[in-house]
Amino acid sequence: MATKSETLLKRFTEAHGPSGFEGEVREVFVKELEDVGSFSTDRTGSVVCDLGGKGPRVMLEAHMDEVGFRVQSISAKGFLQLIAVGGWWPHVVLAQQLVVKTNRGNGIVGVVGSKPPHFLPEAERSRVMSLESMFVDVGATSGEEVAEMGIRVGDPVAPRTSFEPMARKGRYLAKAFDNRVGMAAVVEAGQKLARLKRSNRVLLAGSVQEEIGLRGARTLARHARPDVAVILEGTPADDTPGFRTDESQAVVGAGVQVRMHDPSAIMNPRLTELALETAEKEKIPHQLAVRRGGGTDAGEMHLSGEGVPSVVLGVPARYIHSHNSIIDLADYRAMVDLSVALIRRLTVRQAAKLVEYL
Repeated sequence: MATKSETLLKRFTEAHGPSGFEGEVREVFVKELEDVGSFSTDRTGSVVCDLGGKGPRVMLEAHMDEVGFRVQSISAKGFLQLIAVGGWWPHVVLAQQLVVKTNRGNGIVGVVGSKPPHFLPEAERSRVMSLESMFVDVGATSGEEVAEMGIRVGDPVAPRTSFEPMARKGRYLAKAFDNRVGMAAVVEAGQKLARLKRSNRVLLAGSVQEEIGLRGARTLARHARPDVAVILEGTPADDTPGFRTDESQAVVGAGVQVRMHDPSAIMNPRLTELALETAEKEKIPHQLAVRRGGGTDAGEMHLSGEGVPSVVLGVPARYIHSHNSIIDLADYRAMVDLSVALIRRLTVRQAAKLVEYL
């Protein structure tokens, strides 16, 4: 029988939610937390569950959206062309199954068409095809049939992948671990925090449109006005062939990642140290990261108002921004545990110390 964590991860990863179309993900979030807090949204669709309490406003946040596509055009013969929503390497798109979500709420299955190798000249075989050169086949024979299916230009498109346990116990395969693993952890940690004594006001949040420039985080921060932010992510693993193992900072199975720095944000050093001290004290497996690339909602969150001390905790996920990624459940549980333990330490005095500069 599936555990609560497994069930939650399945519900979140299988939800259809490219940037700008996060409705299914928001529904799961609200349903899971409806008994523990009150809800509000900003005007872009980011959502907050307020657990109440007295003290600093501490936000536990993840982004709801996944990388995906939108229908850009429909040909007379019934083939679709796409634009990318978020960062895709075209190499991983060809010949994959997708789901187009129509305005009626239906999911229409299609596949990214590919020429059999029999028809490919030698020069094409070694070249990565551009997304603009690809098309989606939904089985239609005309543009009119596509319209009858309910598909129209602008419809959101996401990978068609199910949440699956792997042969190695504790490892799972799914789409969108970036960042549904963070959303599941916000929910699970929030449910625990709702039952525990604490000296702060906890805000659980899911942002929109992170994958296209951290857009939801900007409006979310203005709406929720956090004093401290803990951002949860599905961070790219670097422990597979092609990486130097002595430089890996996101190893699947090695614990929650505590990110200190990336191009979008320098994390508050005192909050980072508090996270590390907490992990050591609670004996939570963890790994430290300074990233050369990428970014998270902390990029917008830490600059909101007069500044918001922020830290990013991550679950390493192999092959993000593709149709299939892999996590270890032990890393997820370590992130939940560290989130709960860290937030419980953020008292009035502790939160004030994060921003004492004189």
